[in-house]
Amino acid sequence: MAKKRRLRTQPSASATPRPADGQIPAVGAREPCPCGSGRRYKACHGRAAAQAATELVRRPFEGLPGECDWVALRELVPAATVPLALREGLPEDVPSVTLATVLPMAWPALRRDNGEVLLGLQNDTATGDLSRDLADVLARALTTTPGNPVAAGRPAPDGPRLQDVLDLGAPFAPTVHEGFEFWLDDAEKATGEVAASLERANAAATPTVRLAGVESAYWCRTPEKNHLRWVMPQPEEVLIDALARLQAAGASSLGEDTRLVGSFRAHGLTVPVWDLPSGLGAEECEKPAAAFHERLTEALEVTAPLTADERRARNSLTNRQITLN
Repeated sequence: MAKKRRLRTQPSASATPRPADGQIPAVGAREPCPCGSGRRYKACHGRAAAQAATELVRRPFEGLPGECDWVALRELVPAATVPLALREGLPEDVPSVTLATVLPMAWPALRRDNGEVLLGLQNDTATGDLSRDLADVLARALTTTPGNPVAAGRPAPDGPRLQDVLDLGAPFAPTVHEGFEFWLDDAEKATGEVAASLERANAAATPTVRLAGVESAYWCRTPEKNHLRWVMPQPEEVLIDALARLQAAGASSLGEDTRLVGSFRAHGLTVPVWDLPSGLGAEECEKPAAAFHERLTEALEVTAPLTADERRARNSLTNRQITLN
């Protein structure tokens, strides 16, 4: 006698009710979606989560105090720190939170023995939203056992961002360091592999100084020549037009033997770059940079169409533009 075939049915939405709070928890990609649809998670609510994770946020630091300096510390500055203030205040067992350009072993964060938190900025990210990635690392660092680094992880697609957890009224004041001694409580007592690692990091760091007279401009020294890299907040098209006007007028340099050579794109902002002679140090850049800032401010106010010379200057600048991310 033939056996009856049992029909395979998918559970209905009523068979597996939604969570009471309406939130759909993340599960394995091939597991049934917790919403009760009967489909695998990756084909249901996991699809939106995956899209949110891969979608690039063009300006992840927009809305934060010091957005231009956040970009500089992420992409340009080897060694720097900034104290951070949290919107809800610090937990009782966390004396301070400090943003650092990079940490030993490229750790995302570190909880010191005394409870202090160091948050690393120059790390690979798990999603397309650097702000959400950093906020997730920070949240986990606050509860990590003192004396331990924080491992990389993947935040929830609707998790908080830095703009949600930091005190947006607090100043953002970077301190640029010559080396990475800030990694340790007492760098002079470092020995063995720790001392060797610190020595290697310091040897690879490009000497960098943040100018005091203008915002978010960083002088650096390289073997052949020095550079000034200046992160600017204006919309790219508007800024490039203004730079082209100055270039065509012969007013884009910072003095003798200096030259505006192009720009970077980084996290939605534009970073003009000047070549400087090796004898021009950071202090000598202060007055020329302040004078250039005045000329740029005037050029930004011009709304007339570009002249033929200005269009050629603009094409030259855009042809030498490099995107960092």
